[in-house]
Amino acid sequence: MFVRDAMSRDIASIDAEASIFDACKIYRDCKVGSVFIKNKNGLVGIVTERDFIERSMLSLLDIKKTKIKEIMSTNLKSIDPLENVEKAIERMKFNKIKKLAVIQGCELVGIITLSDIAHSRPSVKNFLKDNKIIIS
Repeated sequence: MFVRDAMSRDIASIDAEASIFDACKIYRDCKVGSVFIKNKNGLVGIVTERDFIERSMLSLLDIKKTKIKEIMSTNLKSIDPLENVEKAIERMKFNKIKKLAVIQGCELVGIITLSDIAHSRPSVKNFLKDNKIIIS
């Protein structure tokens, strides 16, 4: 199975100069687990639930003034949509993450999560369990 067969095409993004508050509204309105951050040069990062909580709320930042680029994760991991799902799992496990940006050429085309993989192939649930990878 290819990544493109399991990935979600429902992605949310926001400009790196936007506020944390604006990113939170995108997160809420789009009902997603992460928001991709872009600037004029393209994709520059991702903000996950953990980033919102640990880097903004617990730091007591002014979420209406602080720019989202100040809390985003910049070491973005990605995968091509034509890679095998097993490669995505290996990359997530190696990097200790649960999401990968799906990039085709230079364009963000989707996101793949451990939950996407588990829901697309029941046999993968056992693989994840055997490798002690937790999904929600």
